[in-house]
Amino acid sequence: MGELRELSASQQTGLLFLIVFGLLILASLALLVRSLRPDPRPAQRLSLAGLQRDLRAVWIGSLLFWLSWLGGPLGATLLFGLFSFLALREFITLMHTGRSDHRALILAFFLVLPLQYLLVGTRRFDLFSVMIPVYAFFALPVASALAGDPQRFLERNAKIQWGIMVCVYGLSHTPALLLLNFPRHGGRGAFLVFFLVVVVGLGQIVQGWASRRLPGRPVVRQIDRRFSWRAWAGGTLAAGLAGALMYWATPFKPLQAMSLALIAAGSGLLGELVMQALKRDAGVRHWGHRVAAAPPGAEGLGTVTGAVGLLDRMAALCFAAPVFFHAVRWYFSLGR
Repeated sequence: MGELRELSASQQTGLLFLIVFGLLILASLALLVRSLRPDPRPAQRLSLAGLQRDLRAVWIGSLLFWLSWLGGPLGATLLFGLFSFLALREFITLMHTGRSDHRALILAFFLVLPLQYLLVGTRRFDLFSVMIPVYAFFALPVASALAGDPQRFLERNAKIQWGIMVCVYGLSHTPALLLLNFPRHGGRGAFLVFFLVVVVGLGQIVQGWASRRLPGRPVVRQIDRRFSWRAWAGGTLAAGLAGALMYWATPFKPLQAMSLALIAAGSGLLGELVMQALKRDAGVRHWGHRVAAAPPGAEGLGTVTGAVGLLDRMAALCFAAPVFFHAVRWYFSLGR
């Protein structure tokens, strides 16, 4: 592993490209072959569909890493700003906002969101860390109150604030990783994005596999009948081991990489459970579907954005990214 760490950034990039996409291609081919074999058992078909969904999420995460690498800090910031816009649109569409919320929504989409990513791009880490949870959270209810509608005021504003917190604040920490300045590791911020995406994606896959193969006592049956602490621990531990093996592509030592991977994956998987609870409350199984098209117990049909289910694929990352970013910045005492 020491020899790998001595490689140049371009050599490490090429090696990661071969490893990641080689494994993804092999996994995709294996699932394709498996899907061609007829299996009348519904449980097996559902298991295969779950694995395919998790694999698609890893493909998307890997492509995000390469786009971040190619685009540099500016390109990555603009890219994730677009993702935040689409994810927030999915979230707000399912939350039943009304005409009196239009002022707050305009403020959220066209002022708070771009300002947050502007602070990221200019490396104003201290201000970007508090802009949404402090200033935006005070400003949005004021804009809503000026509409003069007191009906369900707290509920309406809480929905908008929570959507901004997850879709904008959480996700904006991913491109911020590109701008962290590690001594003797300058210009390798994209590897932190790669590290985060891989450990979170692997944790999701292993948790999904463990929930099907090693079922434990359901913890939150009304939200997710498959979620158990056994599956969560399995996914988190697998992510930690993967993080330790990938330390050579990061500024971390093996134990540091393992600890940060455990923190990121554990928080991401719990965040995914939170988003699952929100979907249950909205009456849908997946983000990107209209509530009106989804009768109780059925999946919605009509799409509400051009990127169907984007928030499904990025929910864990929205929770893991801020925890990972601030853990890294605090532990390594990284300022501006």
